[in-house]
Amino acid sequence: MRPDDWHLANDVESFLARAGHFLRSRPALHTIPLTVTEALRTRGPHAYGTEAPIFGTLERTGEVLAAYLRTPPHRLVLTPLTTDEADTLVSHLIALGLTIPGVSADRDTAAAFAESWQQHTRVTPMLHERQRLYHLGSLNPPEPQPEGQARLAGERDRDQLISWYREFAASVGGVVTSDPGSWADTRIAQGRVTFWETPEGTPVSMAGVTPMVAGQIRVAPVYTPAHLRGRGYAGAATVAASRAALVAGAAEVLLFADLANLTSNGLYQRIGYRPVTDFALYDF
Repeated sequence: MRPDDWHLANDVESFLARAGHFLRSRPALHTIPLTVTEALRTRGPHAYGTEAPIFGTLERTGEVLAAYLRTPPHRLVLTPLTTDEADTLVSHLIALGLTIPGVSADRDTAAAFAESWQQHTRVTPMLHERQRLYHLGSLNPPEPQPEGQARLAGERDRDQLISWYREFAASVGGVVTSDPGSWADTRIAQGRVTFWETPEGTPVSMAGVTPMVAGQIRVAPVYTPAHLRGRGYAGAATVAASRAALVAGAAEVLLFADLANLTSNGLYQRIGYRPVTDFALYDF
């Protein structure tokens, strides 16, 4: 592989024209590129920030072998790469004069890219988080189920969604780059957040979902305020959102869990999620 085997795409449409079939060939492993490009395609190039996104593909003899994208200020997102492919990508990005704040990919790809980036730039990578990607096998609702019921978040819940979006981002060390009001409005309009509420009608947990792309839907985010945790609300909300994704026709229902959070990993496995592979996020 050579650095010039990597090719820039001008925009999301030209990127998908070249890489769309490749991304759809492995929808679980490519869930992040699929959902990010769908958001860019439907909401415009500034869906994730004010800077223009970048895209690229690794091609040999007309075949796409890998792809990358970045929506500033977020990390670079990669499809699986060999060590040699990761090294040529680093050379390609440096030649373009691009500054990369971090990388997100499957564990081996992320580690190979981070090591190569350090060798080329002398910047020390810092592991930010290890995640496990799960896919739904047979849905197994928790017993006993907490009191209450699931319902879709609606217009009357806008302020609650905005507040919980901010709290969720803070809890995972993320950056709020989308306008919280727009984030809430989009999900309300598309019916993409499920609340678990008490018998009195008070929301106590939420589970969102991504739009369906290539037959896959990812459950995200799942959030319960700290003072309400440990009561089964997150599991009930996740089950309800997962069931709705299946009813919508998803062939794959996916979610990520922070490997440092033993509680959430145990919960997702109890309700029927099975490991696919591990991911890693590095900061440079």
